[in-house]
Amino acid sequence: MLSGILLSADATANSNPYGGIIMVVYVVLIIGFLYFFMIRPQKNEQKKKSALLSSLEVGDSVLTTAGFYGVVIDITDDTVIVEFGNNRNCRIPMQKSAIVQVEKPGSATEESSK
Repeated sequence: MLSGILLSADATANSNPYGGIIMVVYVVLIIGFLYFFMIRPQKNEQKKKSALLSSLEVGDSVLTTAGFYGVVIDITDDTVIVEFGNNRNCRIPMQKSAIVQVEKPGSATEESSK
């Protein structure tokens, strides 16, 4: 038992003196990896989505997260009233964050004429 303690004490005395520095470098590299491959792209997506929602106007065609296409009838701070289909009675208020895609009224005719 005493020889086992002496061997383990001898092994720790001969360990790498730069072990702590190497560990810090590994942690910094992992944090850098997480930032550039996870956090930064997510922030860019949030900027694109906020720009998309800020350009939203009455009369725009929108696609919701549920997969429904509709036309924006009214806009308030956080909510949008969207009209679905040809039925004028189908107007549903929803949050702006539920809008995934916006198409301006003139953009569909311009693309089809090319």
